[in-house]
Amino acid sequence: MLRLLLSACLIVISLDVLAARPEVVVRLKDHLFHPAKVYVPANKKVKLIIINDDDDPEEFDSFALNREKVIFGQSKANLFIGPLAPGTYPFFGQYHPTTAQGEVIVLSPGEEVADVD
Repeated sequence: MLRLLLSACLIVISLDVLAARPEVVVRLKDHLFHPAKVYVPANKKVKLIIINDDDDPEEFDSFALNREKVIFGQSKANLFIGPLAPGTYPFFGQYHPTTAQGEVIVLSPGEEVADVD
């Protein structure tokens, strides 16, 4: 009985932690990322949801974030980043690097977004 109760508590705690994780949606349309600047909090794991509205595949690539993921046309992918220190982390589309560009801007606690696209 105690084991069952502890298991139930762990499941509830796990669901609370997952629900509190920040999520950011980035859309890919006409070989451009929208928004091109993504703001996330420092020191937290963040879920990036990348939706490719184009018919062509694109590879999300970031040396700074140490992430790469192919997103097929008309589909989506989830990437987890962080926890990250405050700063700017560029990303780009491997198949269209001159147009598909963006950056993750990690804000310090209490810092607000300085500009809006």
